[in-house]
Amino acid sequence: MNDVARTLYLICYDVGDPKRWRRVHRFLLGYKVGGQKSFFECWLTAADLREVRRRLTELLNPEEDRAHIFQLDPRMRRELLGRATEAPTTYFLIV
Repeated sequence: MNDVARTLYLICYDVGDPKRWRRVHRFLLGYKVGGQKSFFECWLTAADLREVRRRLTELLNPEEDRAHIFQLDPRMRRELLGRATEAPTTYFLIV
């Protein structure tokens, strides 16, 4: 993966301490395009992914917290249940 191509990831986290949870949540809000509570869909470049991994390593307490980063295939059909809505997939540019 090159540094400009974006790939869809699902980032899930379970943080026990409210203060650490807010820090992790606030950090990941900058990358999310969809999701809720502690599950975020994020379109990340290779550089973004490295930064997310690095920063989560700093923010999480390895004895109490955990985070999972799953690479998703955006070509797969999504099944939406309840009040779920399709996440936006339009392209965007941050300058």
